Amino acid sequence: MSVQPKVRMTADEFMAWAEGQPGRHELADGEVFSMSPERVRHAVTKFAAQTALRDAIRACRVPCEMLPDGLSVRVDEQTVFEPDALVHCGGRLDPDATTVPEPLIVVEVLSPSTKQVDTGFKFLGYFRLPSVQHYLILDTERRTVIHHRRGASDLIETRIAASGDLSLDPPGLTLPVAALFAEP
Repeated sequence: MSVQPKVRMTADEFMAWAEGQPGRHELADGEVFSMSPERVRHAVTKFAAQTALRDAIRACRVPCEMLPDGLSVRVDEQTVFEPDALVHCGGRLDPDATTVPEPLIVVEVLSPSTKQVDTGFKFLGYFRLPSVQHYLILDTERRTVIHHRRGASDLIETRIAASGDLSLDPPGLTLPVAALFAEP
């Protein structure tokens, strides 16, 4: 991500501005950041994760939907993120919506330019949203997933997995770690 030479914006101002801009952007504490172009490894892993989530939702028949990148999550009035994938449960969203209220699962694929942001600022931001139960950070180089899960009393539990299954409950999904990564 790179900072843009813009005046500070609110989330509402940012969403109106971003709709007419080329490329992808995020808002962090009122500052606009352009998202770097993706590497093939990142794009392929992101697609694998989106597909795995969609397949797990279908297999468990839960009233949820996987939504790919391109949609935003408003953390507060100064911060808007665009995750690589997310899961929203409950009623269907307005087809013209650009933000997803109350995401349950959020996924970010690490890249060299975003590692610090994804594991720090975004980690703290996503868990400020009461709806977020799981934050999955996919490390493509190590083929591991860092699974942050909201526990009892808002305790955040962390598991690092390179194999086996992830239990994403709620909403009751079982997700094979291997399915999150493209074949080498």
